[in-house]
Amino acid sequence: MASSKGPLIGLSTASVYPESTAHAFGWAASLGYDAVEVMVGIDALSQQVDAVKKLSDHHQVPICAVHAPCLLFTQRVWGTDPWGKLERSAEMAEAVGADVVVVHPPFRWQKDYAAGFVEGIASLEARTGIAFAVENMYPWRASSRRGMEMYLPGWDPSTEDYAHTTIDLSHAAIARSDVIEMAERMGDSLRHIHLTDGSGSAKDEHLVPGRGVMRAEEFLHHLVGTGFAGHVVLEINTRRCADRTEREADLAESLAFARTHLGVTTP
Repeated sequence: MASSKGPLIGLSTASVYPESTAHAFGWAASLGYDAVEVMVGIDALSQQVDAVKKLSDHHQVPICAVHAPCLLFTQRVWGTDPWGKLERSAEMAEAVGADVVVVHPPFRWQKDYAAGFVEGIASLEARTGIAFAVENMYPWRASSRRGMEMYLPGWDPSTEDYAHTTIDLSHAAIARSDVIEMAERMGDSLRHIHLTDGSGSAKDEHLVPGRGVMRAEEFLHHLVGTGFAGHVVLEINTRRCADRTEREADLAESLAFARTHLGVTTP
């Protein structure tokens, strides 16, 4: 789904929380985003294939990706079986025309799921034709001290044999990872980007790109230089915006940042 003029630039529905999935499509359409990534979460609309498809059709904004419900607070969305969640995510992706499902690596306590995760992801891709892009996470830490490994087989997907991967700059900030080096390790497997930023604190901040320390503009220039043709999705935190005007400004600034540093012409 990448544009011939450069990577497709999408908006994650998580970027407008606590507004709804429906509002996210409205923002994407009004601001001129190329597509939407649907975060399947506690918003009931996000869990309904027909509703999501109708939103896409109504606003004439395609869906580029589905984010599987694998966060701590979505552990019971679509049941408790992690493989069942991924199956349903693939079904939604196929139904709405998305070609990527974003998935996190398993938590350490999901031992059975983790034991066959790498092979299971490959099997799902072969069977469904959907790319399951495994996202980088981070060690958990309460302060500047050394973090605890909470993911299996690990938080860095560049160390495993995944066919498709995702880089999230906010997660990389917590892990204090160099995202350009990570992208180079991932090579051709890098399929999807969560464009955001972070300060390097222990919090998952999801700042507007350019407001943190991750050199997001250099990272985008690197992607252009490698001919990256996947999705670049803005996944920022606007929960603390004082009103809709401030949220709109953050969403517009994020889109402008992406277009500028990817060299994409504004429609």
